[in-house]
Amino acid sequence: MGGTEHLTVRREGATLVLTLNRPEAKNALSLSMLVGLYDGWLAADADDEVRSIVLTGSGGSFCAGMDLKALAGRGMEGEQHRERLKADPDLHWKAMLRHHRPRKPVIAAVEGPCVAGGTEILQGTDIRVAGESATFGLFEVRRGLFPIGGSTVRLQRQIPRTHALEMLLTGRPYSAHEAAGIGLIGHVVPDGDALAKALEIAERINACGPLAVEAVKASVYETAEMSETDGLAAELKRGWPVFDTDDAKEGARAFAEKRPPVYKRA
Repeated sequence: MGGTEHLTVRREGATLVLTLNRPEAKNALSLSMLVGLYDGWLAADADDEVRSIVLTGSGGSFCAGMDLKALAGRGMEGEQHRERLKADPDLHWKAMLRHHRPRKPVIAAVEGPCVAGGTEILQGTDIRVAGESATFGLFEVRRGLFPIGGSTVRLQRQIPRTHALEMLLTGRPYSAHEAAGIGLIGHVVPDGDALAKALEIAERINACGPLAVEAVKASVYETAEMSETDGLAAELKRGWPVFDTDDAKEGARAFAEKRPPVYKRA
């Protein structure tokens, strides 16, 4: 099933679950974790049986950001993956969803800290669920650093600019309820229930036509910065071919026959 010592991979039906697995460091990003993440995104898109992805963390944490020492390779941790980074210097940005977008929907299930690089990865996910004690924030400016994982570009496109600038310029933590209030996350659930809620959402997605789901996701991102006229034209270009698929015909038959559809990605 793949994975590394800091990233576990498992299947839950048609959902691939990627778990950041470095609880002793609050799942701070290491080279091993980044390699596992990128391989996980690729594996999900390559497998037609996978229809959604859930990203979560172990040990009651999501991700406390980048472990600069681990990424630099000080000590032997992750040394076996160093050649991967040399061969693809962009690998860490792809792993963090800065320079890569999976075709399949990605649902974040957040418990505990989701800060700095954790909040930056979060912005690359599509649907977000958090336990009520989860915390969010971009702390880089407090350390004299820059949130270079995409936040100065993406955050203002995902939440109102005044909230984006406050988060970016103050470096303060945000509670789950505050993050939901500004639109950074979509669901707040009791602590410990984020993964179950994310899998519930994934199951709803998995029951839909996979070609339609992927085309809808692609259209949303493709048209986000277009004018309305250009966006509507692009939507037609992506949307019309879906109506000619066997999956679309199966969806219509299943509706008429009052039964669950059986989609085959055709």
